[in-house]
Amino acid sequence: MSLLRNTLFLVVVLLIQTSLLTAQKYKFVDPKIGVEGLGNVFIGPSCPYGMIKPGPDNKKAANSGYSPDLDRPVYGFSQTHVSGTGGGAKYGNISVMPFSGDFESITQESLRTDEIVELGYYSVQLHKWNIQTEITTSPKVAFYQFSFEAESKKAVKIDLGQFLGETPIPDDREAQQFVSSEIEVVSDVEIRGYSRIRGGWNNGSAYTVYFSAVFEQPFSRFSTWKNNKLFPNEKLQIDSGEKTGAMMFFDDLKESSVRMKIGISFVSTLKARDNINKEIPHWDFDKTLAETEARWEDLLKRIEIDKNATDDQKTMFYTALYHTMLMPVDRTGENPLWENNTPYYDDFYAIWDTYRSSSPLITLISPSREVDIVNAMLQIYKHDGYMPDARSGNCNGRTQGGSNGEVVIADAFTKGLQGINYKLALKAMLKDADFAPGGNEEKEGRGGLTDYNRLGYVSNRFVRAGNRTLEYAYNDYCLAVVAKGIKRKGEYQRFIKQSDNWQNLWRDIEDNGSHGFIMPKDAKGNWVDSIQCNANNGRVDYIPYTPLAQDWPNCVCWWCGFFYEASSWEYSLSIPHDVAMLIEKSGGREAFRKRLDTFFDREYYNVANEPSFLSPNLYHWIGRPDLSNDQIHRIIDTHYNSTRSGIPGNDDSGAMSSWLAFHMMGLYPNAGQSYYLINTPYFKQTVIHQENGKDFSIVAKNMSDRNKYIKSASLNGKPFTKAWIEHSDITAGGTLVLEMDTKPSKTWGTSLLPPSKSNH
Repeated sequence: MSLLRNTLFLVVVLLIQTSLLTAQKYKFVDPKIGVEGLGNVFIGPSCPYGMIKPGPDNKKAANSGYSPDLDRPVYGFSQTHVSGTGGGAKYGNISVMPFSGDFESITQESLRTDEIVELGYYSVQLHKWNIQTEITTSPKVAFYQFSFEAESKKAVKIDLGQFLGETPIPDDREAQQFVSSEIEVVSDVEIRGYSRIRGGWNNGSAYTVYFSAVFEQPFSRFSTWKNNKLFPNEKLQIDSGEKTGAMMFFDDLKESSVRMKIGISFVSTLKARDNINKEIPHWDFDKTLAETEARWEDLLKRIEIDKNATDDQKTMFYTALYHTMLMPVDRTGENPLWENNTPYYDDFYAIWDTYRSSSPLITLISPSREVDIVNAMLQIYKHDGYMPDARSGNCNGRTQGGSNGEVVIADAFTKGLQGINYKLALKAMLKDADFAPGGNEEKEGRGGLTDYNRLGYVSNRFVRAGNRTLEYAYNDYCLAVVAKGIKRKGEYQRFIKQSDNWQNLWRDIEDNGSHGFIMPKDAKGNWVDSIQCNANNGRVDYIPYTPLAQDWPNCVCWWCGFFYEASSWEYSLSIPHDVAMLIEKSGGREAFRKRLDTFFDREYYNVANEPSFLSPNLYHWIGRPDLSNDQIHRIIDTHYNSTRSGIPGNDDSGAMSSWLAFHMMGLYPNAGQSYYLINTPYFKQTVIHQENGKDFSIVAKNMSDRNKYIKSASLNGKPFTKAWIEHSDITAGGTLVLEMDTKPSKTWGTSLLPPSKSNH
């Protein structure tokens, strides 16, 4: 009877699979989610990992260049943007603006109306002149369609002096600074040139964006400019360290529309033109849009969800997948620094954000893409000396905590990704672990390494000593995993031991009913009880340093506190490789449960920041996955939605979105390790169509608002008692069935707990 029941159930599963959502997935993507509030997402069109990201600019201080405020005029549409990031702005290069009327002024701007934002498509009406601007894109080329009023004057300007993050203070930290530009009118349909900018969010060296712009219709006359002075009919403004641009006038145009393709390159203007010829050799706007939609559909359809999911759920899920695949940026063939025959990616903004969930989600959707990204990181190591933790404009710059390339590599290694030279990867990891970067120790590598390798922790004489110590310990664990896997026993023994270094800052103190916290030490091994905050009237003020203390930005700069962007309450739960030891040092399972309850009930948890990404799942390690479910669903239902402010913090290159997408499927990775934690999904069925051709399904049987707990599970028809699943089980294909109930299970997920270093 049991065999018959299982057979009938598998038949039902197959029937459900055939009735899954068949509509095109890209239609559920809403790029407007996250453009308001804290999300900072890019609003314009893009291909997956696309190098060109054209879109409207109306706020120079905004990372995306965009403010939803309708009272802010658009001053141009630039070709390069990032998505979801914090910190100082970057890019906003090669600004384009259609206009009508005053042809004597270089400054042209307009309020906007009738904004339409869809995957691969952006349209807006420039109210001042009633000009509709439509944009779509291929990977390296933007396609513009400007629709003017029939009898109006028609002009388009290309401004190489516009960019984001410009401030009145020269060399201001995180501000972009103009270096130089050059523009040339090649013919009555073609303009080319470049803009060179330095600085920005990563305080990077100068980068150059070259462009070639081609019009479908010839312009009748033109003016170029330099340093705000117009030069009618002068074809060339050479590079003399000043801002340049050009205006093209279409006096004889009988049609109302002007179409323009603009290709960019980081190598040369001719390469930019070649990108146009290869990617969009025609003038069919709709065809280009359809090709972009198809590129996205090919990736989005790899995860298919139940057709009965609500429209909001579909929109939130597929938009989250979309956000995850906007960055890093594929610049293969566009590397100006070394050979162009290997994968090259830029705009890791930053790995500190994305290693936790974005990289693992890319691995699940497109493992071949993740292989290319890892190989690009290794090329950066070979040529620049260190892997990036954060990188933009072809320049490393920023380490927010650890050297987290180690986690990305370990994640790829433990999940069996092929095509990566793991011996070279180990060398790159060892460079981080053995050689201090020097200088301000913010650009790459491990700041405070001299302390860490001598004392076993980073002392308070270095900034961000707390999270650096924690993250280096986990980076060491990841290094040890790879070393062991390629049979480097000496490195394995050294770094598996060093992965316990977080315990050197574990202080046996009580706070709000919980025991033990990561706290600061000086270089002599003494605990630090207070920190200097400021000096008033000749007296130095100190504040007590407690687990809830926040020394930044009130007492020290944003980057200068003991912890980066979080408190000890948050970071003291961030021991992803040894949660079992964390539980033991907290006083055991019951004490740890109370600690987690306090953490969430008193809102010490910060949904808007990455250090706590794993925390809602920590109940799994005390055999209570039901409590993880409760927290995860409360967080999502309270803080995420399908509106323009539907992301609770900076999307951070898709980090917030990938966290959401994983949990809606009922999975969550412990990055750098080979398994996923299992939680109650939001969908009755999810099918992952893998690159290897093997489908993996997650079926939540009898799930409803009341039946929200996992009672039992089976994998491919066999009982599955763990609340975690190996990546290899997913890649092998099959079906994970979750039997749902109204009450938490007393057996499922309660005994075989997730892996932990001290239990192995």
